[in-house]
Amino acid sequence: MKRAALAAGCAILLVTGGRAQKLFRSGIDLVHFGVTVLDRKGNLVTGLTRGDFEVFEDGTRQDIRFFAGADDRQAAPPLHLGLLFDTSGSMDEDIEFSRTAAIKFLNETSQAVDITLVSFDTEVRVGRYSQEDFPRIIERIRNRRAEGFTALYDALGVYLHGAQDQDGQKVLVVYTDGGDTRSSMSFGDCMSLLRMADTTVYTVGFLTHQPSSVQISQQLYLRQIAAVTGGEAYFPFSKDDLEKFYDKIHEEISARYDIGYLSTNPRTDGAWRGVEIKVVKPGLKGAKVRTRPGYYGPYKADGGR
Repeated sequence: MKRAALAAGCAILLVTGGRAQKLFRSGIDLVHFGVTVLDRKGNLVTGLTRGDFEVFEDGTRQDIRFFAGADDRQAAPPLHLGLLFDTSGSMDEDIEFSRTAAIKFLNETSQAVDITLVSFDTEVRVGRYSQEDFPRIIERIRNRRAEGFTALYDALGVYLHGAQDQDGQKVLVVYTDGGDTRSSMSFGDCMSLLRMADTTVYTVGFLTHQPSSVQISQQLYLRQIAAVTGGEAYFPFSKDDLEKFYDKIHEEISARYDIGYLSTNPRTDGAWRGVEIKVVKPGLKGAKVRTRPGYYGPYKADGGR
């Protein structure tokens, strides 16, 4: 896999082979989680405060050091938006629908400080743009034809590699049919990278024209990709479906809580740390917290000794 630093504007990265590497940072950093809270009826819950949450890492309670509520966006970290756009041959019958979907979503999302567009088929192409470059993003989406194989997992790996140095909230929306016929990275490796990342992924799966023999498996993969990051998977069959899904994604982005803490675990062995975030406010019994299930700790070659 060829690597390149992404500069704001139009840095392009082509990926044709190789395997993504697991990257760990040493040292102690603020552990950051984007959190969505839903009540028992599935409605988004806003208006909560720092004291309404408890955070546990591997069963040990942590002290919340940073908190930005859903109603206090001025205090929230900057939002970095990513789009993964499948232009492979298997998307031929859905490419127009997918283009319309991606462009409409961008038109309605103005709070992001920058946008990373990853289009993929046999190769993976990446560009990072500011809001002022919006017309160039639209042009890139409109000019891609459906052809070639599908390197979905490699595309996810490339995006996550480029996003790891971005500070703030990271939200990725993936437009694809869910199949992968080209990646050098396996689905398991892709899931490992997603577990390491602090990116919330929403998948939009176009399965209407896929063979019935693969629809169930591809839907399952897209659900797993979203779930491991605290996101959601959507499967539109019409423009009306898209409208509803976009409303949900935008509402979720606006209703997110941002929680950060300094881990009490001093080890630097790169091991997985399970994290549970609870809502403890009276009257919200049964509330569901959606976020990533944990993270990999910092790593040093001596294993933390």
